[in-house]
Amino acid sequence: MEKKRICIYCSSSNDLPEKYYIMAKELGIKLAKHNYDMVYGGTTVGMMGVIANNALENGSDVIGVIPERIASFGLKHPALAKVVVTKDMRERKATMEKYADVFVAAPGGFGTFEEIFEILVAKQLNYHKKPVIFFNFDNYYSNMLKMFDTVYENKFAKETMKTLYYIANSVDDIFEYIDNYKPVEYVMKY
Repeated sequence: MEKKRICIYCSSSNDLPEKYYIMAKELGIKLAKHNYDMVYGGTTVGMMGVIANNALENGSDVIGVIPERIASFGLKHPALAKVVVTKDMRERKATMEKYADVFVAAPGGFGTFEEIFEILVAKQLNYHKKPVIFFNFDNYYSNMLKMFDTVYENKFAKETMKTLYYIANSVDDIFEYIDNYKPVEYVMKY
C-alpha cells in the first residue's frame, strides 16, 4: 500500500530565528516516523530544505515540485525521489495538490499564505476533502486567527467554516489530527 503524502508549505528563507529550523527538523523526522511521505516546493533552502532533509534521512520519499525559474537559481534539491519542474507557480500549486493527501502550512511568508488559502477555498467548494492544517508554532498564525474571528463576526464567512481547517500547536498535534481525521463535506449556503 502506498504511503500517504503530506504537502508542507513553509518558508524558504535562510535568515529565520534558529527556533524555526529546530522545529523544521522535528517535523521532518516525525513525518518519517509516522510513515508519511512528503510533497513540497523542491528546494534545498530554508525550512523547506531542513524538513525535506530530515524526512529523507529518516526513510520518507520526498517529491519536490519547483518552477523553472526557481530551479534556474540552482536551488533544486538533488536527493529527492522525484522532482517535477513546472512552468510557473500556478502549475506548481496544482501539481502539489495532485500528489498530496494532507496539507500543512508551517510558518512561512506570502507564498505559504497564498498556497494554503487556495487549498482552503478548494475544500470550502468541495473540490477535495483532505485535511488542511495551520501549524501555529510559537503563535505564528495567532494574528491571522484573530482576523478569521473578524471575518466570522462580520458574517463574511459562516462559523461552520471552522471545520474546514485545524490549528495545530505542536508537531505531535499535527500527526494526531491527521491520524484521526474524518472527512466532512462542507454544505454551502448562500
